[in-house]
Amino acid sequence: MPDSSSHRFSLPPSASSQTSDDRVWLHLLLFVLTLASTIYAGTLWVNRAPYYETAGYWHMWLDGLRYAFPLLAFLTVHEFGHYFAARYHGINTSLPYYIPFPFNGIGNFGAVIRIREPIPSMRKLFDIGASGPVAGFVVALGILLYAFATLPPPEYLLDQPGHEALKQHIEQYGTFPDEPPSLDTDDEETAVIVVGQTPLFWALSQLFENVPPMYEIYHYPVLFAGWLALFFTALNLLPVGQLDGGHVLYALFGARWHRRLARLFVWVLLLSGSIGFMDGLAPPLMEYSDWGYLMAWGLLAGILYLYGRSIFRNNPALQLLSLGSLLAGTALAELQWFGMHTIGYSGWLIWTLLIIWLIRVEHPPVRKQEPLSRGRRWVGYLCIAIFISSFSLKPLSIL
Repeated sequence: MPDSSSHRFSLPPSASSQTSDDRVWLHLLLFVLTLASTIYAGTLWVNRAPYYETAGYWHMWLDGLRYAFPLLAFLTVHEFGHYFAARYHGINTSLPYYIPFPFNGIGNFGAVIRIREPIPSMRKLFDIGASGPVAGFVVALGILLYAFATLPPPEYLLDQPGHEALKQHIEQYGTFPDEPPSLDTDDEETAVIVVGQTPLFWALSQLFENVPPMYEIYHYPVLFAGWLALFFTALNLLPVGQLDGGHVLYALFGARWHRRLARLFVWVLLLSGSIGFMDGLAPPLMEYSDWGYLMAWGLLAGILYLYGRSIFRNNPALQLLSLGSLLAGTALAELQWFGMHTIGYSGWLIWTLLIIWLIRVEHPPVRKQEPLSRGRRWVGYLCIAIFISSFSLKPLSIL
């Protein structure tokens, strides 16, 4: 699934004294374009075609707005959390750049701010890194509470095209089925998209009625926007490199523990990605060739070896240990030990590639090392709790 995390790139020290005025018109234009593309994406997700035919097609764009407005509100508050923290500390930074993209299923690639000079101290780094996800999480929580409190009854889905087995169950019992109904061959859809459960989403869902199953969330515009806000918060708080979570982890525990924990977390992502890779690639290769299963393992081993070389550049022993343990874990998942086959998501292989080459696994050094105040440490622990409550190791799957 596309990233809406806010990467911030710093210029070298020679450019730190340079300032440039923000072109407000450009930021506003990008915001308007992002709003339009996100509204468009929302209309595709909700897709209540029978309802629009009778009530009027302006309701289609209203559904798109119900999706776009909360999602962009979250992104805006997140980025301005970083912006105001940077301004408070006198760090030269830009206004948010919104990135419209109507063809990725979400409608945008999020927003970024550009910090134009290195951040000189640990406390300033922490404040700027933590402010965005904390502020954005407050909005995400508000979106979810509103969405859960205003959920329509299950009959809402009767306005969806296809979903015939689901509709029959709702018409007969007035409730959602416990398990995803098998797809009718005459349905317009050929697959069911399931978004991943998170601890916070699950906990909130227990407090309200008419909560749809995870394979129907995307037809509820505000609820889906809230789920995406949690997902993007978790992406930003991944404890690696120069992501917000990497800043927090580095400031809380220092460079050595950041390096250890970041590598461990990347290993977890690679394990999930490897399991998903075998689930998705091995079956078609087995149909193509008698050697297909071995070919899938060979390809996976090659990919993981290259990743290991990039993460553990000067340590061949750790490279081999990483490769062996990942292949062993994937093999256990293939044997369906301990339910490991349920955590596979091949998309993490792509995300890990972006982490290694763009974000980096390790955090660059900060010039002024200083301990965090007690209040900042508690905010750091809050960020960790937000990450755990918002993260899904398998954020997307297809039935």
